[in-house]
Amino acid sequence: MEKTYDPYAIELRINAAWEASGAFRAGAPGRAGAAPFTIVIPPPNVTGSLHMGHALNNTLQDILCRYWRMKGCDVLWQPGTDHAGIATQMVVERQMAERQEPDRHQIGREAFLEKVWAWKAQSGGTIINQLKRLGASCDWSRERFTMGNRADGETGQMQRAVLQFFVTLHEKGLLYKDKRLVNWDPKLLTAISDLEVEQREVKGSFAWKRGETDKEGNLKPFDAAALAKVLDREPGGHLYYFDYPLQGATYDADDPATFITVATTRPETLLGDTGVAVHPENEKLGHLIGKNVVLPLVGRVIPIIGDEYADPEKGTGAVKITPAHDFNDFEVGRRADPPLAMVNVFTREARLDLGGADFAGAPKATRALTGLDRFTARKEIVAMMAAEGLLRRVEPSVQQVPHGDRSGVPIEPWLTEQWYVNVKPLAEQAMAWVRAGRTKIHPANREADFFRWMENIEPWCISRQLWWGHQIPAWYGPDGDYVIARDEAEARSRADAKWGPGAAITRDPDVLDTWFSSALWPFSTLGWPDETAELDRYYPTSVLVTGFDILFFWVARMMMASAACDLAPPFHTVYLHGLVRDEKGRKMSKSVGNVIDPLVVIDALGADALRFTLASLAAQGRDPKLGVRTAEGYRNFCTKLWNASRFAEMNACRRVAGFDPQSVTLPLNIWAISEMDRTLGEVVAGIEGYRFNEAALAAYRFTWNTFCDWYLELAKPVLTGTDAAAKAETQAVTAFLLDRIVAMLHPFMPYITEELWAAYAAGAGQPEAGLLCVEPWPEPTGLAGGAAAAEIGFLVDLITEIRSARAEMNVPPGTLAPLVIVGGGDRVTTLLSASLDALKRLARVSELRFAAAPPESSVQVVVAGTVACIPLAGVIDFAAEKKRLAVEREKLAKDVDATRRKLDNPDFVARAPEEVVEENRERVAEAEGRIARIDEALRRLG
Repeated sequence: MEKTYDPYAIELRINAAWEASGAFRAGAPGRAGAAPFTIVIPPPNVTGSLHMGHALNNTLQDILCRYWRMKGCDVLWQPGTDHAGIATQMVVERQMAERQEPDRHQIGREAFLEKVWAWKAQSGGTIINQLKRLGASCDWSRERFTMGNRADGETGQMQRAVLQFFVTLHEKGLLYKDKRLVNWDPKLLTAISDLEVEQREVKGSFAWKRGETDKEGNLKPFDAAALAKVLDREPGGHLYYFDYPLQGATYDADDPATFITVATTRPETLLGDTGVAVHPENEKLGHLIGKNVVLPLVGRVIPIIGDEYADPEKGTGAVKITPAHDFNDFEVGRRADPPLAMVNVFTREARLDLGGADFAGAPKATRALTGLDRFTARKEIVAMMAAEGLLRRVEPSVQQVPHGDRSGVPIEPWLTEQWYVNVKPLAEQAMAWVRAGRTKIHPANREADFFRWMENIEPWCISRQLWWGHQIPAWYGPDGDYVIARDEAEARSRADAKWGPGAAITRDPDVLDTWFSSALWPFSTLGWPDETAELDRYYPTSVLVTGFDILFFWVARMMMASAACDLAPPFHTVYLHGLVRDEKGRKMSKSVGNVIDPLVVIDALGADALRFTLASLAAQGRDPKLGVRTAEGYRNFCTKLWNASRFAEMNACRRVAGFDPQSVTLPLNIWAISEMDRTLGEVVAGIEGYRFNEAALAAYRFTWNTFCDWYLELAKPVLTGTDAAAKAETQAVTAFLLDRIVAMLHPFMPYITEELWAAYAAGAGQPEAGLLCVEPWPEPTGLAGGAAAAEIGFLVDLITEIRSARAEMNVPPGTLAPLVIVGGGDRVTTLLSASLDALKRLARVSELRFAAAPPESSVQVVVAGTVACIPLAGVIDFAAEKKRLAVEREKLAKDVDATRRKLDNPDFVARAPEEVVEENRERVAEAEGRIARIDEALRRLG
């Protein structure tokens, strides 16, 4: 073996060996009769590169795939990428702009799509290659793309799956067109999904109130220019209070009987108001329900309606209703009797459009606002309302403003005609599967989130105003109606039957939401809509591993798509992991500067160190908090394993053919094998129970603590001794344990374990041995530890306690001290006498004595009922140590009390950032642990 562990060289060599072997291919020779185990990869965006979320997600999937492959299953880990409609189109359009080429509208749809496909061919495999660097054991021969293969045109299987799904929804009466509000991105000029909207906090700074005076008692005029400057920096973050005059009354700002006051964060939508809502039980304003107001700046008469949406305790108690520009208002407008009109005041670019009939009677100055950007219009409208005397006040406020995550601009709720799917009946089927246990969600508490969203599900808007994506298979005829077909020939036939032979038809230019095709991923990747052998064998899939944040946007849609296509639930289990955060619990953000690039970590520390770090942090229901120092610790773990293997090699510990663990006789070896059996049980339970951190840490503890720190240290005298039989047995057991360790660690750290497996085979004269990734998973030996294992366990515990006591008492590490055993009995006496060499080396014991009572000035430890004393007279000052520990304890107790009071304050927990609350909880736990150790130290001091 090489002296130094070099992960980079190992990863290159092992990746090549894996690829050449075809070991990860589903249906590999010898697996035909094996039980299938299937995972579909959450398809990363073709535009993307590996980030820490991908690293966590794919590490956990790979752990499962490697484990079940070693357990003998026929594993299919289905890889692929998503076409990422908006993101990909943005990339290509940005490149065209940088090269100063004509834009897509100038070159046309077909030419633009050629450019996108060319870009995809050149750069689209970036993230797949990065996943390979992580060690992902996918069946790369089956890689799929949600847009299919370019060479297949529109007849390829992945395209046919999307067309068939669309047609199926239509035939079942679940597909329709409707004019509703959507999240509209005025920069990208398309509807976007909820997932593509991010909330950004905006704070205002301008304040004004009608009737306020300055220090001299003069009325403060409204300063439109000052507000405009503030809004130029940030258009949001203010609440504007406007008076709407009642119809038939002469407006008087001091007479509440002549107006109703509303508050809004978006004054520009005022022009589209078609009602004002008041809660039916509002004692102050309820009498106005049924009356009308005159919409300022427009002159339109609009009703005051009763609706529970208007909270009497919030704002003025009255809410302006703009059904065409607010999701809540849209619902209020629909349930009003009669329904409120929908007046759209924006163009696709979010500029004012006041040229329609709804504004025919508006003043010329209002109609002159046409063409203004929405935020410029905001400033103008506030100034106009102030000039009309209808602005009552402006307040700064903290607002969550929805922005497009790709474009970075505020999104608009915009009234437009789109394609929708009535997903309600499909959601009912998906919920029935979960209730019946046919699909299980881990952690279980996520089920409540799933049901809450599914029970309140809204129609799914599936159309996008883009060119890159699956074009909607609908063709419009002369009367504006449409036919739906799988291809143009079928559309032509249906059009002839509907409108007559040769009627002109035009295909819908929009494309389908990216999630529409990825909803089919568990079965489209297996050949659906064709009846394939792969679909029959590998569907339903075994488990889906993904982030909890896309439970609704992807997981639920896959379940609903399966229901729509009359298929079984797409997966038996859904495991939802948390989102990777930094060491302080903060979300990773480029603006904060706390993003950790997994490829940088892999380059510096190796893929195994990163993988093990992520697995060790993947506790159910918690967000992993990752720091580079943590990863460095697991890089040291890799080095520890490497050095232990070199130690074994140098001591001639080689794999012995036919080795029978039941034949061992030395207590040390019996103890080590029985501990290995126990650890294997913990690792299996952790992996199969999706408690990856528990599995990883159990393997870590055995490898580093039990094997390296204890077994090898206790075995050194045997390996260098003269007892040939004991030496041969210990050499064989050491090799046996190392074989099991690398097999147990393989799902977590595949590269170093594959390398060591080959090295062990070569050392045993088996250079042609197979790859570890397809070796059987190690099963427990069944060796009973009994009294022999208990003796070694006692020795290990005793040395551990002595070390701990010395550290607590600040005994200098180089100081030797006697060990006095009080009333240990014959068996303890014999064991410790035989282990004196180990006690001297590992516990800094100068001599071993046995006594009837504890000596004066000694620190006591108790292990399995045996009292062990360390006389420290003259080594430490007992009184000073007691005082030091008592002072530290008092300080810790005060800190715990103060922090607990803070955590018991609901206001603090509600307002403080999540990472701050978690940091305080961890501080309490850490302090309480230290207090417990101090109490133990004080007890030892008597």
